[in-house]
Amino acid sequence: MSQGSSHRVVLLVDENSNPFEMSCAIEIFGLRRPELGRELYDFQLCAAAPSTRMRDGFFTLTDVAGLEATEDADTLIVPNRPDTDTPRPPHVLGAVQRAHARGARLVGFCSGAFTMAEAGLLDGRRAACHWMWADAFRSRFPRVLLEPDVLFVDDGDILTASGSASALDLGLHVVRRDHGAEIANHVSRRLVFAAHRDGGQRQFVERPVPEVPDESLAPLLAWARERLGEPMTVAELAARAAVSPATLHRRFQAQLGTTPLAWLTGERVTLACRLIERGEERLDVVAARSGLGTAANLRARVRRETGLSPSAYRRRFGTSATDVPWPRT
Repeated sequence: MSQGSSHRVVLLVDENSNPFEMSCAIEIFGLRRPELGRELYDFQLCAAAPSTRMRDGFFTLTDVAGLEATEDADTLIVPNRPDTDTPRPPHVLGAVQRAHARGARLVGFCSGAFTMAEAGLLDGRRAACHWMWADAFRSRFPRVLLEPDVLFVDDGDILTASGSASALDLGLHVVRRDHGAEIANHVSRRLVFAAHRDGGQRQFVERPVPEVPDESLAPLLAWARERLGEPMTVAELAARAAVSPATLHRRFQAQLGTTPLAWLTGERVTLACRLIERGEERLDVVAARSGLGTAANLRARVRRETGLSPSAYRRRFGTSATDVPWPRT
């Protein structure tokens, strides 16, 4: 999906839902983006009852559409809430089941995986949920293939995010999947949030706070992003940061949940995708400018990241859709 705003995203809110994830969905899918010259989604908020009390009674949601709004959703964001032991109402589960049966894409933020598992839609499928609830989830839903150490899981027509902040990661991933890396990066800049975070939940599991926290990687990451087309080794990154390669690895794992090499490769693939979207057809040029080296490596990396060949990616995310300013690389 690369043109127009006909794709309808419906966020279903239930009793005691988390307001943060609701706000994430509204921010990513519901805001107007006049600078793009088009709207990305047709967004609607709905609830199972005329008056819905949000988490811990922070506020009450009123004057939104009812469950009938779910009937023509292309993407349905299912309810989540902290009281995971409380069963969802049958009419809410029924709405989710009907949406899935007619081919809608389902998205669950944080504890949203519990909703889809209760609806019987995750058996034999991959899913993510918050690490605090991983044991309880496995106990209740042993047939679900839970992946507890990732930020989100994309299992095709069902996508789940592991925690509150990872709702932003998954939301941007959906935008990237629907509209390409260029648009996703634009949305992330509006959010002042990383367009793609590598890593998993292990970095967030409770542990003692170090007496002297690691220095921020931000200056090094910014420096490296300006030079993605140049040869760059982990040793050179470490020298730039004035630390040993081993220390740099520890800092990347602690702050990003990944290795320096994996991060660098991911950034290069993202740049390659954006170059393809901007109309560069010569794969050897894309490979050179993005630092991926050869056209063969470019094909393999793009397919691994997006599930598409470079030519298929170009057809899907053509460059004429928008005049978003092209950042300096």
